[in-house]
Amino acid sequence: MAEIIQRDGTWVFDGSTVRITPGLHRSVPLFRQTYGEIAVPLEAVAGVVLEPERKRARLRLRLREGADPLLQATGGRLPDAADPYRLAVDVDRTGVAEYLAEEIRRALLLERIPKEPAPVYLLPGPPVPVSVRSSDGTVSFDGTQVRIDWSDTSERVKRATGPRIIGLGELVRVEWLPNTSQEDGFLRFVTRETVYSNLPPEKDPYALDLWGSTRRDLLTALVATAVTARLPHPSTRPTGVDGATGGNGAAGAMGATWADEAAWATGSAGGAGYEGAEGRYAAARPLPSAGSDHHDVLLRRLRELGELHRDGVLTDEEFARAKAAVLRGF
Repeated sequence: MAEIIQRDGTWVFDGSTVRITPGLHRSVPLFRQTYGEIAVPLEAVAGVVLEPERKRARLRLRLREGADPLLQATGGRLPDAADPYRLAVDVDRTGVAEYLAEEIRRALLLERIPKEPAPVYLLPGPPVPVSVRSSDGTVSFDGTQVRIDWSDTSERVKRATGPRIIGLGELVRVEWLPNTSQEDGFLRFVTRETVYSNLPPEKDPYALDLWGSTRRDLLTALVATAVTARLPHPSTRPTGVDGATGGNGAAGAMGATWADEAAWATGSAGGAGYEGAEGRYAAARPLPSAGSDHHDVLLRRLRELGELHRDGVLTDEEFARAKAAVLRGF
């Protein structure tokens, strides 16, 4: 067994699992402390490196693409200090860190762990139920549905709609971007009905606008990860819907085209379905085909946009852009 204990956390490798425990020091980000201990099975690991820095070193565990719902949900956008797969190493402990890294590399070779993307999530993500209070409201997930309760400072259109409840079966994907000192972030739940919507986060009733405490709002990644872990794995989706990127297995929805999103949202491309709360997926289950129901959804969306425009919530430009996006779905 190999082990390294540092202020930011402890890594232990027993030959089959890398157990990562956050440190208790006040410098450890709240997100990292809240996410808690992570047990990474060896089959989820792509590699490990020890990177020298100016005054210390950094141990970094690289996971196979698609192995971890946390990396899938956050798309590589977690701040370095909050990333559980990075550990700051004191100069006098670099020898211990290198020994641990070498033990992991040796095990990867002996077990012949592939470096190709994982076909299923190999880590479970955070347990449910999970609830986080953000600057725009409180978002909760119980394993089957998402609930958003708006705060008093939310936009009027959001508060007017009341609590937003989204069933897991309605979701296409989750989009997450942390807020920084330079720009706001968001947590958006993209559903079959809103896949064509282009509303800004502050006006989108399916999105939390993250503009307050960066420390607190970062916790919304817990919900994003818990939901992502229970959605169909990216490998079961039509090619091009959620373009994956390299690195630590980070993947997002930036590369999707309107046609691809339409196929996934309406089910015209066939593909995967969700089976139960345990997160098991079956690629053979077809989604509902596009037809009259699809058109009803688009017509309802047009009516909603018209009401928002008449109420002054949407500007002429925003209304025209959103309307054009919906019309492309017919």
